[in-house]
This record gives sequence, C-alpha cells and structure tokens, in this order.
Amino acid sequence: MKKKDVSIFGSTGSIGVSALSVISDNLSNFNIIALIANDNYKLLAAQARKFRPKYIVIKNSSYYLKIKDELSDIENITILHGDNAVSKTALIKCDLFISAIVGVDGLLPTYNAICSGSNIALANKESIICAGNFMLDLARKKNVKIIPIDSEHNAIFQLLNSKLSDINNITITASGGPFFNKNINFKNVTVKQAVKHPIWSMGKKISVDSATMVNKALEVIEAYYLFSLKIEQINVIIHPQSIIHGIINYKDGSSHSVMSFPDMKIPISYCLTYPKRRYIYHQDLNLAKIGKLEFYEVDENKYQAIKLCKAALKIGGNMPIIFNMANEIAVKYFLNEMITFDKIINIINDSINSVKYCNFSNIDNIINYCQEVKNQIIPIANKYHR
Repeated sequence: MKKKDVSIFGSTGSIGVSALSVISDNLSNFNIIALIANDNYKLLAAQARKFRPKYIVIKNSSYYLKIKDELSDIENITILHGDNAVSKTALIKCDLFISAIVGVDGLLPTYNAICSGSNIALANKESIICAGNFMLDLARKKNVKIIPIDSEHNAIFQLLNSKLSDINNITITASGGPFFNKNINFKNVTVKQAVKHPIWSMGKKISVDSATMVNKALEVIEAYYLFSLKIEQINVIIHPQSIIHGIINYKDGSSHSVMSFPDMKIPISYCLTYPKRRYIYHQDLNLAKIGKLEFYEVDENKYQAIKLCKAALKIGGNMPIIFNMANEIAVKYFLNEMITFDKIINIINDSINSVKYCNFSNIDNIINYCQEVKNQIIPIANKYHR
C-alpha cells in the first residue's frame, strides 16, 4: 500500500502532538512532508529529528537560527521561517493536510492547501467560521475532502450517510467545562481555574473557550457551514462524561450517535486513515462500567455564547468573523489579566452590536478584514480594561 503523505500545520500543539503519536504507531503507512510550529522550536526540532519531514517551518522568525543549530547534523530537511513560508509550504500538495494552527492565522494556510488539492483534516475551525462558503466552494471545485477533527463534528461526519432531507436536526455535546454545576461568580474566575478543563487536555485559549462555552458556539457556526444545515437544526446539550460526541436525529424518530472515550487520537486516526479504519491502541468502551450518562440543557443565562453565535449567523456577512475575532482578543486580554473572565462575553456582544455589517466577494477580502477589524474591536475591549 502506498504511504500517505501528511503535512501538519500546528505540529507542536495538542492536536499536532496527538497526530504524530498516532503516526508514530503506524510509521509504515505515512510520510511526513511538512511540520509547522509557531515558536516551540525545541519540540519542532525533536519532531523533525524523529519523523524526518522534507520541510519544517518555524513561524516566529526569531527562532530560525536556534532551530537550524538544533538540526545542524541532519541532512535533507529544508528549514524555513516566517508567515510567508507558512503560506507557501501549504501549497505543497499532500494526501492529508492537518490544519491545527490556532485562530485566524490558520485561515490562509488552509485555503492554500485546498488550492493545492490536498485533503484537509480540519482542527482550525476559524477557517470555516470566517470563510466557510469560500472554503467549501473551493473544496468542491478541487474535489477536496474536508474531514473535521473536532470529536463532535467528526462524529456527525461519520454518521452523514443519509440525504440531508432525511435529517431533522443534529446534536453536538459539550462537557460543560470547569464551571458546569458550580455556583461561581464569573467576575472572580482566575486564569488557573479557567484553563483547568475537567475532561480534555488542551491549550490555554481553547480551554478558556470551553469555560465560556464559546468553543461550543464556534462549533455551531462550523457545523452550520460544514454540513449545510439551518441554524435551528443545530442543538447543543451538556454531557459531562463526553462519551457521546454527536447525534443525528432523523425525521422518522430514530437517532444515530458516535460514542468513544474522550481521546482526540480516535477522531485524528479516523482522519488519517479515511475512508478506512485502522486499529489504534484505545480503551474499549464499557457502558456497564461507566454506569450512567448524563445530559443537561444549556443554561443560556449563564452561558450566553450559544445564543450570541446564532444571532451572528442570522445576521450573516461579517458577523461570524466579528464573533470569532472579538473572542480571540477578549481571551488574550483575559489570559494577560487585563480583563475579568465575565467580560469576555460582554466584548463579543458589544462587538456584534457595534461593528458595521459588511459582506465579502473573495477570500483576500476576508483575510484583510480579519486583520483590519481588530482595530475596531480593541477599543471595545479596552473599555473593560481593569
């Protein structure tokens, strides 16, 4: 069997590390073409030494000489640096492009990878949130498959073997984050508390997003575009055990779900080996030992993100981008202790209500807008500076 050529953009993050762990157990099936990281040059160098990609890119150019020194004894690896190198390397066609760069920085590389004809394993949900129609239209033209990595969307993708007309709605699950069922004043939440997720091991930004339920709101927007659903067809429930990841509810009253222990290696393995399935080391699901699965409605007074994201989708145009960019700025402010935790949702709400509506004609407009609109959102965020 021909080896599958894989590029990982965001190789030192939690998704990238998990992907390389799966690949490490199946080295005979994969070639690593490119590994890209932001500034963790030591881990990137260690990955390059083990997997011997053709290219590595360190986005933060200040670490270029350091990583060159780390790999001075290794031949046949091209070492690049900077934003331009990230974008150009994405144009190198591969069998699977793992899009795991955090935030809007992943938009252009993902778009370029689709342009090259590479199939996409998508963890960078911002690419779809900010440019869903453009990404999906291009993917159709290029005959590119986009396979979501998020366990919830991966579950829905696995189940979508019926016509959309047969589907009544879908349900994606949320763990509830660290503050579910806790009587806590969001104003007093510390960074340490917000990033301590009870189930998943993730980076700081996405952990904060989970604590505010913004991550689930972003997943609603992603599902809206990925699966061509109506807003009212996308439901969210809290499921603390994170065993059921996604449910499709059909018009005849039947429902199908995907279940597994909360382990990102499982959906990553599905993306890597699609359309086949291969064995990976995993914990077998024993429902008798688990005993019970719990489900709860989302308290929209406590977690306003779901309601806000649906409002942004209904307005359309630039509003999903505003939702995403306002959150990126607000979370950065919170992690730097410039605002209190409760102000994150205020900044998103104020931004949606304050920034002027507009639409876009091409992907370049969107990329430029994502940079320019920060200048409109930052003054809104600064009002809540403590």
